[in-house]
Amino acid sequence: MSIGLIGRKVGMTQVFQGDGTMIPVSVVAIEPNTVTRLRTVERDGYTAVQLGAEPTKKLTKPKAGQLKGLPQLASIREFRMDSVDEYEVGQELGVDLFAAGELVDVVGVSKGKGFAGHIKRHHFKRGPKTHGSDHHREPGSIGPGTTPGRVYKGLRMAGHMGDQRTTVKKLTVVRTDAERNLLLVKGAVPGGRGALLLVKKA
Repeated sequence: MSIGLIGRKVGMTQVFQGDGTMIPVSVVAIEPNTVTRLRTVERDGYTAVQLGAEPTKKLTKPKAGQLKGLPQLASIREFRMDSVDEYEVGQELGVDLFAAGELVDVVGVSKGKGFAGHIKRHHFKRGPKTHGSDHHREPGSIGPGTTPGRVYKGLRMAGHMGDQRTTVKKLTVVRTDAERNLLLVKGAVPGGRGALLLVKKA
C-alpha cells in the first residue's frame, strides 16, 4: 500500500545508457496530481489518499460537489495507504515523487483484441494439417459425456480477449523529467497511446 500518480501513456521509445547499452522505455505523461480527499478509518473504515488529475470544464453535479473548492479534475483515483498524515487536501504531487532506479507497479487497461480463438487467446496447439485431418484450428474435446455431463466452468475457450485491468509489476524507473512532466519506465505498460495509467511505488 503506497502512494502513486495518475498519468497517460505517451508511447514507447529507447534510451542509451552511459555504457552504450540501449533500453526500451515507456513514456508516461504525469501532470501534477491534486489531493482531493483523505480517507480515514474513523470516517470511512480505511485509509487512502484520493488524487485527481486532468483539468476539465465538464463535470457532473455530484463530482463538482465532491471537488468543491478544488480544481475541476476529470480523473479521480484512490491509493490505499497505511497512514495519510503526510498529506493534506489541495496538495500537489508531481513526477518528482519517483526517482531513477526505483521500482514501480503500473496499472492500466490492456488493449482490446476483440473475439479471439483459443490458439491466439490461450496459446493452444493446432491440429495436423495433413492425412485427411479437418481439425486444424478446432479446440478439441471440452469434456467427457456422461460424467460430468456438462462443461466445467472456467474452461479455456474462444472469447473476448484483452480490454482488462492489468498490473505490470516491478518496472524500473529509468528517468524522470520534472520540467516536461514525463516519466520513463523500462519495458512495456498496459494499453495503447493515451491510455490512463496508475503508477505506484512497488
